Amino acid sequence: MFVILLGVLDLALAASPRAVTITRELPGRIRLGESADAQLLLTNTGRRTLRAVVRDAWQPSAGSARSRVPLTIPPGERRSALFRLTPFRRGERRTEQVTIRAVGPLGLWARQATLAAPGAVRVLPPFNSRRHLPSRLARLRELDGRTSVMIRGQGTEFDSLREYVRGDDVRSIDWRATARRGPARAGQQVMVRTWRPERDRRVVLVLDSGRTSAARVEDEPRLDTAFEAALLLAALATRAGDRIDLLAFDRRVRARVQGVSGAELLSRMVDAMAPLEPDLIETDWTAVPGQVRSITSQRSLVVLLTSIDASGSSRGLLSVLPQLTRRHMVVVASVTDPQVLASTQDRHDRDSVYRAAAAERSLLDTARVAAAIRQLGAEVVTGSPADLPPALADRYLALKAAGRL
Repeated sequence: MFVILLGVLDLALAASPRAVTITRELPGRIRLGESADAQLLLTNTGRRTLRAVVRDAWQPSAGSARSRVPLTIPPGERRSALFRLTPFRRGERRTEQVTIRAVGPLGLWARQATLAAPGAVRVLPPFNSRRHLPSRLARLRELDGRTSVMIRGQGTEFDSLREYVRGDDVRSIDWRATARRGPARAGQQVMVRTWRPERDRRVVLVLDSGRTSAARVEDEPRLDTAFEAALLLAALATRAGDRIDLLAFDRRVRARVQGVSGAELLSRMVDAMAPLEPDLIETDWTAVPGQVRSITSQRSLVVLLTSIDASGSSRGLLSVLPQLTRRHMVVVASVTDPQVLASTQDRHDRDSVYRAAAAERSLLDTARVAAAIRQLGAEVVTGSPADLPPALADRYLALKAAGRL
């Protein structure tokens, strides 16, 4: 009985957990894989000292290092509780409530209340492929004539004139400019044209957000690999002076970025990508040509980031490719699973032989779909999650170098 009386007295002397006002200081955005501090500011509006344990109810995927913080707050004063967040999933990571458990002076009993204190942090795609950007920019500068390497190709823009040197393409000789220089002596006064890749071209990135993009390859969804490839290509193309448009689509438009360039482009793209999750429905490919027409009517590079590892699911894509290749340069980019290739090499027992046969069939299906895409006039780029972004950037540079873009 005495213990119960002490407990009742302790509870009566405990500060009210509801006599607390809560404000949050949160980072606006965190890149996936990075850490940031989320701060709770608690003000004791009661007349007794608050001795409490504070729990902030972040989603598990927010990666909070700790969920409970002990605090002592005298009347009328404010204290902060710091929570370190290291999210392991992109998107909106949310918290809705804060639970405060206030103990009495003896620490026997406690009073608890859960208060509404909503907050959210946007977790952005990591853009790990940006490490490939410097080397691709160096190659772009060569194509753009900022170094001594100059190119000539169909569809490129005239840049300047210079004297002929051994190894130059004789088709680039400008005979009128040579005539204006006077009589040629040993070829020293023969003038040739130099060229540079065209600028201000349109690049339309179409991300397939249907059910096939939900498959995980090397512990990340295909859609996340598409994000990495799209960000690297956008960063490269915007430096080349091209205009970039982004469309995420399955049966409806899930995200769209248009009419921006420079640093704002990547910022808008990662903001649009962050909350996107694959929808477990078939993509309506018949609507894609109309969506591309709504973005641009001029000839553009259209990059379709999708999956081509199954002939059945690629039937819709193949049916609309002629409409796209008739007006645009089309590149289809698809991530491949390195585990499938590795399975073809392992045949040490009966189960592994069956797995190898299934892997071989999967590779044949991918090769068959890729061949059909090429026959319809489009380019194909495939690679593992680590290899696809730089491979797509290299294909873009190759198209620039060949004067096809």
